[in-house]
Amino acid sequence: MKQKKRLVADILKVSPKKVKFISEALPDIQKAITRADMRGLLAVKKIVERQVSGHSRARARKLLQQKRKGRRKGRGTRKGPAFSQLTKKDRWKNRIRVQRRFLRNLHEKQLLNPNAYRQLYAKSKGGYFRNVRHLKLYLEEQQMFKKSKSV
Repeated sequence: MKQKKRLVADILKVSPKKVKFISEALPDIQKAITRADMRGLLAVKKIVERQVSGHSRARARKLLQQKRKGRRKGRGTRKGPAFSQLTKKDRWKNRIRVQRRFLRNLHEKQLLNPNAYRQLYAKSKGGYFRNVRHLKLYLEEQQMFKKSKSV
């Protein structure tokens, strides 16, 4: 029987451990000798390939769902240099977009004159301001707001 199992495993291209003989068909299997006989028994499901259950991905899917929500991203999880979490370019894009949005709002509310707006826009582009708070501080120090309104 061991040889027959090896023969069927060879036909199925699997391990002999994965070959299962149906107990009611044992007499038929004992009579079978050739590969053709084995193929016939496979066709009528007297010999079957055992389905081994794989690794469950349920936990992996749950973790992925949590990560999409922004969980599990604390200090202890991070590896590598600081910019591996968020690239330098992405950090720059986030920073400049916020600054430009702030400047646009001031411009639309007419709290800045066009000349000052262009000047501040250029400074932002040059990386002069660390963040919006720094930009506000600069505006107050330079007294660039129009006199009639204030932030």
